[in-house]
Amino acid sequence: MTNQIEQRLSALGFKLPAPAAAVANYIPFVIQDNIVIISGQLPVQDHEVVYKGKVGIDLTIEQGQDAARLCGLNIITQLKAACNGDLSRVQKCLRLGGFVNCSSDFTNQPKVINGVSDLIVEIFGTDIGRHARAAVGVNSLPLGAAVEIEAMFRIE
Repeated sequence: MTNQIEQRLSALGFKLPAPAAAVANYIPFVIQDNIVIISGQLPVQDHEVVYKGKVGIDLTIEQGQDAARLCGLNIITQLKAACNGDLSRVQKCLRLGGFVNCSSDFTNQPKVINGVSDLIVEIFGTDIGRHARAAVGVNSLPLGAAVEIEAMFRIE
């Protein structure tokens, strides 16, 4: 299945980035029993936050979705590291928690977070990829990021 997942990523034109190191006093993921909890991932590429600012003001909803998708690629990178490179160990995406940097009157957080939800289902398929989710608007995010996503997966 790892090969299938890698093939889907490639066919969709996605390349997994190198795992990002923690920037504060935390670790990128924790494994407890068969659960992997992945710390919040920012839209980082080549060690730089690509999407900065407030969605709905500085960025469009579509750019917010792109930011969420990039967060998703970083989540998959951390998940792959947690699975010692073997994504076939992934049994289920349990939950995604999405935070959108936006103004207090912005109400399209679910549309923005669909960027990562759609990616996870597209990569892992409906049975494994469908998940519970939160989409929350916030006043600011670390490093000025537009979106931050955390995740929880069950592995074997």
